[in-house]
Amino acid sequence: MSATQIVVIVIVVLAVIAAAGAGWMLYRRWSLRHRFGPEYDRLVAEREGRTAAERELRERQRRHAELDRRPLSPESRARFAAEWEEIQIRFVESPVEAVNAAEDLVSRMAAERGYPAGDFEEQAAYLSVEHAHSLDHYRQAHAVRESVDRGESDTEQLREALVHYREMVTELLGREPVPAARHHEPESMPAEHGEQMPTTERYETNR
Repeated sequence: MSATQIVVIVIVVLAVIAAAGAGWMLYRRWSLRHRFGPEYDRLVAEREGRTAAERELRERQRRHAELDRRPLSPESRARFAAEWEEIQIRFVESPVEAVNAAEDLVSRMAAERGYPAGDFEEQAAYLSVEHAHSLDHYRQAHAVRESVDRGESDTEQLREALVHYREMVTELLGREPVPAARHHEPESMPAEHGEQMPTTERYETNR
């Protein structure tokens, strides 16, 4: 075998290795984007680069694997569903109180499922591994709740926040919190409370 042939073979082997490495990196990136959805894009924008964002997401996966996660018991499901039903009814007269109660409910549900309680960002980071698409709703609702403290929210924003909270409640509960026949969203609201609060589309999940 000539020196030229050896050089060509080495170049081909290196090219194959490089292509395989690039393919593996692209697959890892696709896997993270697929799993984390909007959370992936949010982190890339916040960290000003994919490398740092992807490093953080992989670290979240590692920490998530160490959690003692558990499903809700039938009794807990019934209790949390009843609490959500009361929150929806309360919204008509006290939208701010209802939104605050919804935030507390989601936090307690997550804690009972085995996620850390307390700090929102810490809990959200853990939730993002398994509930990334619903987490985007949770973040939007939380942002509205924070705006309440600054006196910047209106009733329409509060209504939208409750719809977002419902997405996360449904995800953690594993089903719609209130069967269709028992929905208590008001058919109409007093003028100062805006229009009818829409419900989210029903779906089933076995998380």
